[in-house]
Amino acid sequence: MGRKYKFHDNTKLYFVTFTVVDWIDVFTRQEYIDIIYDSLRFCQKQKGLELYAYCIMTNHIHLIIGTENGVISDIVRDFKSFTSRHIRKSIENSNTESRKLWMLEIMKKLGSKNERNKDFQFWQQHSHPIELDTNDFLDQRLNYIHQNPVMAGFVEKEEDWINSSAGDYYQIRKGQVDLIIIE
Repeated sequence: MGRKYKFHDNTKLYFVTFTVVDWIDVFTRQEYIDIIYDSLRFCQKQKGLELYAYCIMTNHIHLIIGTENGVISDIVRDFKSFTSRHIRKSIENSNTESRKLWMLEIMKKLGSKNERNKDFQFWQQHSHPIELDTNDFLDQRLNYIHQNPVMAGFVEKEEDWINSSAGDYYQIRKGQVDLIIIE
């Protein structure tokens, strides 16, 4: 039986969520966030990723994405694979990461239990792509992404969360990655 959440149509926009295993707060460190931004920029330039909105929370990422030149499931697979490997290396090589052994132990334990991995798992297996097939649904997901840090109690106004596209949408700052603004 197939999964409910799949990329069915490369011409559509999708809302996706990438969650760190065990909801570990990895993205409290800028060096790991920078890997996410670098990978998003690479996927935009080299793989045809179109990025419409994003929010990097402490343990998960929300995106609204699409593509005109690629296969969106391949782009997502490559993004998750690249970021997983590079964040792992960054954690392993860190001299300042106080949670290093704890994080690596959890990620190795979960990776060894998952037959789709060799010995390590950074991201939860599925990204639950949701096709944004109406303007109302698109607007609702865009609002959800930008409100996420507000609802979590990190900021009072969505545009104050630095690792989000809300600043681009409010035209108060340019974010780390290029966006296609939803009008």
